Amino acid sequence: RQIHNLAKMAARPEWAVFSALLCVTFVVFCGVSAIDVKQEGTQFVTFTVATDETDGFKRFMKSADKYHIPVKVLGMHQEWLGGDVQFDIGGGQKVLLLKEALENYKDAEDLIIMFSDSYDVIITADKEEIIRKFKDFNARVVFGAEGFCWPDRTLADLYPEVRLGKPYLNSGGFIGYASELYQIVTHTTIQNQHDDQLYYTRIFLNPELREKFGMKLDHTSEIFQNMNGAVADLALKFDDDKTRLRNRVYNTEPCIIHGNGPQKMVLNSIGNYVADSWSFDECHSCKEDTFSLKTYKKDDYPVVVIGLFIEQPTPFVPEFLNKIYSLDYPKKKIVLFIHNHEEHHAGHVEDFVKQYDRNYKAVREVSPDMNMNQWYARKQGLSECIGIKCDYYFSVDADVQLTNPNTLQLLIEQNRSVITPMATKHGKLWSNFWGAIGDDGFYARSDDYIDVVQGTRKGVWNVPYINNVYLIHGSLLQQPKTTPSFIVGQLDADMAFCASLREKGIFMYVTNMDTFGRLTTTTTYSTDHLHPDMWQIYDNRPDWEEKYIHPDFYKMVDPNTEVEMPCPDVYWFPIVSETFCTHLVEEMENFGEWSSGRNEDPRLTTGYENVPTVDIHMAQIGYEREWLYFLRVYITRLQEKVFLGYDSRAQAIMNFVVRYNPQEQYFLRPHHDSSTFTINIALNRAGLDFQGGGCRFLRYNCSVTDTKMGWCLMHPGRLTHYHEGLPVTNGTRYIMISFVDP
Repeated sequence: RQIHNLAKMAARPEWAVFSALLCVTFVVFCGVSAIDVKQEGTQFVTFTVATDETDGFKRFMKSADKYHIPVKVLGMHQEWLGGDVQFDIGGGQKVLLLKEALENYKDAEDLIIMFSDSYDVIITADKEEIIRKFKDFNARVVFGAEGFCWPDRTLADLYPEVRLGKPYLNSGGFIGYASELYQIVTHTTIQNQHDDQLYYTRIFLNPELREKFGMKLDHTSEIFQNMNGAVADLALKFDDDKTRLRNRVYNTEPCIIHGNGPQKMVLNSIGNYVADSWSFDECHSCKEDTFSLKTYKKDDYPVVVIGLFIEQPTPFVPEFLNKIYSLDYPKKKIVLFIHNHEEHHAGHVEDFVKQYDRNYKAVREVSPDMNMNQWYARKQGLSECIGIKCDYYFSVDADVQLTNPNTLQLLIEQNRSVITPMATKHGKLWSNFWGAIGDDGFYARSDDYIDVVQGTRKGVWNVPYINNVYLIHGSLLQQPKTTPSFIVGQLDADMAFCASLREKGIFMYVTNMDTFGRLTTTTTYSTDHLHPDMWQIYDNRPDWEEKYIHPDFYKMVDPNTEVEMPCPDVYWFPIVSETFCTHLVEEMENFGEWSSGRNEDPRLTTGYENVPTVDIHMAQIGYEREWLYFLRVYITRLQEKVFLGYDSRAQAIMNFVVRYNPQEQYFLRPHHDSSTFTINIALNRAGLDFQGGGCRFLRYNCSVTDTKMGWCLMHPGRLTHYHEGLPVTNGTRYIMISFVDP
């Protein structure tokens, strides 16, 4: 029975049309109305019947307009009485509407009429091509064909034998002369709730009527391509200035693409390219219906509710919040709704709200102690928007780092129902959208996914799934039938959200026309440390660099930038941010197990330290692995620049933070380091956090005393650079030391 139901749904040309919605198009060729057009002696006029302007309907109308096929809309905003054709038979109302529309043309023997569904249809050819192909059939009426006998499978044996092509009638598209079509739609009675495809099928299967009306099927998709059961036969054909869909089995280029049955999402993907939507030269559809906020005064900007969701321990939350504040949009036009489910981030949110809440139109916060789950929280965010009748709702999860401050403006200007800015994980193909969905309802890779993610194809893409960050047009939230839901069965909130949009026929788009930001990886994030972001150097390297690498580091890597040398072969350069220095010191003090400063040291394999300091090893706080990676990725780049010809292994056994103050160890006697070269990073501010201190190189009688927080001294360790730590006279001095390549 499940297979039978699937076949029934799959074959339904109106499978995705809702019980409350109808959109049918009549392309009628005649010469009597205001929109009549004459072409090579053939007359035509276009009708469409629609009860609502869905995204699919709008797409159909745009494709008709691109090929100069005029359309007159009938039945808009009328009640749909044709049954729930998404799950059952129905659609008889379409036959009745067509009958009414053809009443004035029933005697026009030379008048050509094309009928097409529209929610799941795209036109890809002009009138001339459609008419020419129709006349090549040498028939009075041509219906599209498919591989499923719907809705009555017992009728399959009654069909004429077909040697090539699909054998069964599909009523989602047909073309013919007005006189015959009028006789067909008036041949027998039909009720609104009856099935339209069964009505036409019974007429076609009657040999006498089939001959009388001159009926044929488009078995090889010359005009009508019904996609259900035929997706594997199809391929996009890219020319220099246009893209067409080609049936590879029959070597045809159909004019009317019908995503019947469960092929709506595939049609959406094809719709990204055909009907003059996209070519390798440019994305034509990206410019459609857009507008510019530059023409608005700041006081007239749309009101936006921004929903921020912190649902799990997430790295770089303070940076996430600061990037939200940095969005280039009038703050008095923004209402913030913040749902924080994690106690670990309570301080981050509190600091942000305390600093910025007065700048916004309003800020509403749901804290962890309210224990609101994300399903309800996300619904509450939409309710905030609905309550103030906002113009847009912008939802952003905490694992999205929006590096482009123009993101919100750019999304609004695209003027789509639902749109997401593309974001990916660093160095991976993981993104915040899916190009396709498999039979199991989860991710499937579309043919163009990699091209879109890597940016080799730029555009605004209709996709079946988005997540993490998206903009919803406020008009969708003002009526229940278009308001998305986060609760659909047992689905996660993101899956439920997208499923509800697909069910409602609302298109979701992802844009990669600009660079907007990136996704952070949360799976390895642990809150066991005081500053757990420090441990994210592997999984979230761009965010780690942004937070912890000195902003001038990459200038120093530039071959044209000269590196300071305060003493012979002692190089001095910025390496880490002040935030890194502060966090590392706080991690060490939080750990608290400083060595005694005596020669006996149980941490060493020998148990003895020749030149002891008061210190904590990186290994003691679980940071040895990350620090060695830091040496390989960042330190060696500068070492190769200043010590030419030496290829460092970036190995270091001794990596430790030293603490100097007058109350314990305040200086270090002269010594050589057990290293090929040593790095010495100042972790706090000379003259402010401490007085005195510094490093003196005895052989050259040269001292570096005005050390800079986050700057690194690099010098040879053995033989030439005998040095000592100068006395700290007040305060506490912290330095980070690594003996590289011992």
